[in-house]
Amino acid sequence: MIYGIYLPDEVLEKVYLKNAERVLYGGDEEKRKAERPKAEVSKDKKVYRVRRTEDFAVSGKGDASVWKDVPWEEISRRLEGKHPYSARFKAAYSGSGIYFLMDGKDSQLSASMTEDNLNLWTEDVFEVFLWPDESQSVYFEYEISPLGRELPILVPNFGQQHGWLPWHYEGNRKIKKAVSITGGEQKSKAAIAGWTAEFFIPYDLLKPLLNVPPKAGASWRANFYRMDYDDGHVTGWNWAPVGRSFHEYQKFGTLVFE
Repeated sequence: MIYGIYLPDEVLEKVYLKNAERVLYGGDEEKRKAERPKAEVSKDKKVYRVRRTEDFAVSGKGDASVWKDVPWEEISRRLEGKHPYSARFKAAYSGSGIYFLMDGKDSQLSASMTEDNLNLWTEDVFEVFLWPDESQSVYFEYEISPLGRELPILVPNFGQQHGWLPWHYEGNRKIKKAVSITGGEQKSKAAIAGWTAEFFIPYDLLKPLLNVPPKAGASWRANFYRMDYDDGHVTGWNWAPVGRSFHEYQKFGTLVFE
């Protein structure tokens, strides 16, 4: 156990990171360097500029005034997809965290889970992956369903994906979220016209990831996804194109903070 009550946050972050590396690599510095992730630069490189804002309340409808001046960014349907629905997102950041607004057309609410931290990706869902520090293959994943259920996990990706749920997920560390449904009711199997998710991810939850909080001019790697399961068919959407797995983090796009 580390007794770091009187140590600065930046010192504690380095201590925790070094201890994690010792566990993962057995103190082998050369192996650690060799296995550091290498980001890929694709021909279709995705870049999204994140505007600065003051903090505001999320309603699930995207009706805060700040969103009026933020353009939508399309999320593309993957080639194997069957459903003709659209998907898009917006993002803005403040001194305390990052705001996201995700929206998609739909015809049926194909979600049934009524608890958090379940396998939400097996039903209708929006997903955001945030990779602030490219020197480490550790990133944050957030999923939210049309029923308002969530899955926040930290993923140390060393060939397999085993997410860690947040500890003391409360107060300033808890994500603020809301969902709205258009053209129908917010219940499983309801006929709808679309759904929107709005959420705020605080920096306090993302620590001790490095490069958090972002400064003006900083960049994070990131990706945005959607899954839909209407009528027994599965359709996925991705912002930055990836292969079979959404966890191909080397192919993520880039968020640039203005």
